[in-house]
Amino acid sequence: MSAMTPDARFGPLDFQLVLLRRMADFQPGLAEDARHALGVSLAQQREANRRWQAMLRARGSRGSLSRYRSVLGEPEQVLRRRIGDLECDALLWRLPLWPDLRFEVLAADNGAVWNEWLVRAPGAAGPELRTADDLVPWSCTVDEVARAFPPARPMEGSAPTRWRLSFTLPDGGSRVAEFTWGLLQRLVDRSVGPSGR
Repeated sequence: MSAMTPDARFGPLDFQLVLLRRMADFQPGLAEDARHALGVSLAQQREANRRWQAMLRARGSRGSLSRYRSVLGEPEQVLRRRIGDLECDALLWRLPLWPDLRFEVLAADNGAVWNEWLVRAPGAAGPELRTADDLVPWSCTVDEVARAFPPARPMEGSAPTRWRLSFTLPDGGSRVAEFTWGLLQRLVDRSVGPSGR
């Protein structure tokens, strides 16, 4: 576990706290339970988030891909992916809080990061998504919801680490799923908008 002192190395524990900080905007109870499971105080989480923000804003800071390698170490897997006409590398890291997921960074050959979020681990079984009741917070990822309810339409998120998908359920109901770092946070009725449940 990281010592969380200003001169301590920023590592995987700290990074998980950063992810939880953003997820707490939607699911404070789940995020608090996860923080307790990590044995970390709220003050330590705030310090981890402060240090992460400082790393992002530092003059001459390393690029996104090298920053992730520095924080998370070498990836568990590197897979070659084709997205449309373009090829990229998908770098996957294991995070203890979500054993069936991996933190995925999609990077171009020049090192530019295209995307960074949580995805289902290769070979891990995802949830069966058939109705709105199956869409439980933290149970599924962006691509799993998109595959379960085609054609899902991507929408602009309210922050860089947030995604939204608009889709229609088999019963005809229209919903918007909101995600943070690729993990489902909540479902809202499309007619109600983001202030819904």
